[in-house]
Amino acid sequence: MSPALLLGLTQALTLAAGVAFLCHAGLILLPHLRHGRSATGDADALEWHFLIPCRDREPALGDTIGYLRTTFPTAHVWVIADSADDVTRLRGPRHGGDRHLHLVRGAHTGGGAALNTAYRELKSWMGAHADTDRTVVVALDADSRPAADALDVCAAHHLFGDPSVGAVRVDVRVVDRRTPPAGDSTLRDRFGSALARVQDLESRGPVAAHLRSLDRTGTPGLPGQFTRMTALDSTADGSGPWRGTAPEDFGLGARLAAEGWQTAFTADTHVEQEALHDLRHLLARRTRSNREALRHIGHLRRIRNSGLSPLATAKAVHHLTRPWTRPLACLVHPIPYLLLLGHALGDPAGTWTWLTGGAWAAFAVYGASGLLPFAVWGPIHRHRREPGTSFRRSLAHGLAYAVYARAVDLTSWPAAIRLVRSRSGSPGIRRPNLAAVALEH
Repeated sequence: MSPALLLGLTQALTLAAGVAFLCHAGLILLPHLRHGRSATGDADALEWHFLIPCRDREPALGDTIGYLRTTFPTAHVWVIADSADDVTRLRGPRHGGDRHLHLVRGAHTGGGAALNTAYRELKSWMGAHADTDRTVVVALDADSRPAADALDVCAAHHLFGDPSVGAVRVDVRVVDRRTPPAGDSTLRDRFGSALARVQDLESRGPVAAHLRSLDRTGTPGLPGQFTRMTALDSTADGSGPWRGTAPEDFGLGARLAAEGWQTAFTADTHVEQEALHDLRHLLARRTRSNREALRHIGHLRRIRNSGLSPLATAKAVHHLTRPWTRPLACLVHPIPYLLLLGHALGDPAGTWTWLTGGAWAAFAVYGASGLLPFAVWGPIHRHRREPGTSFRRSLAHGLAYAVYARAVDLTSWPAAIRLVRSRSGSPGIRRPNLAAVALEH
């Protein structure tokens, strides 16, 4: 390939990346930076039910239940476990224990199916004449903990105080709950802490901004952790409202939109989720979640016929197709550099002359446009969340996130391959340690 053609390809890709970043800044960054806190509501006006499937990383289940029962004493906690004998340590009302703690068997069937099992049990427990408009179901992982003000925030007038809102999604904070190692930390400990920090930056930065943009345009996105029971009832079939193997089912959000429900997002409160400190387990989990996201492409027809505004439809289409474009981006982005390397090996002197003659600028702009949309989140995270962090350190966090994001994007390939082969492997999962649960009353 001639240097002129290579330069033209690089300039075209640079221009496209620059335009994409400007659109990204206008639709995502600026609204995220201008967001202010809204007034809270009264949680006592609603009835709250926490649903917790016992799946991967559950040694902290006992601490989570203790936290929920202490922080939200009037809320009910439904633990979906398997048929292991040690679940009897969970003493609910059937065993003369906590009347707000309930045990449901069925976690071995997977996340979505486990929630459906708990949903059916909850419906039976509530009875046919329950006020489902006032009932809110909260789907949590076993290592997740809502902030103490989460219920009051979600009860606000613009959230569940609005009868048209069927679901609310809140900010997610990734926390490192490990005990710090004694003495000097090892390289593995430092890498695990850095990985936890980058996961938090991702969750509270680009993910939160993306969800806020969906909220502003009225676009159905991922389902909220908090869902009104009436909204769930309107989308349920014979098994329940959830589909597939994961609670993060875009189809639920799409079905809620089709039934006329709004899904709102707020960053005024949060749910804490424990970080993954092992890269292998993190990539395995992202591969599974990407496989679920790839399945969401089947909802394009529902979105097209849902009556959304043109902007909301465009956002929804982008949200659904993005998991499929990631593998292509992993291939396209390195092409100019690979072509440059090939040309340099064939004609080192000519390539050097060509680069020093001005072509280097196009490659520099192209590289910066590939890093900047990710690296910028480091300083933004410092501005909004960690003002005590130095700018240089925040920039390093942003660059680390850029590398992390590219590595995570690579999991789209094995996810697509597993989806095509209809495989359902689940690496990195371990059985729940329910023996650690000790709630005696």
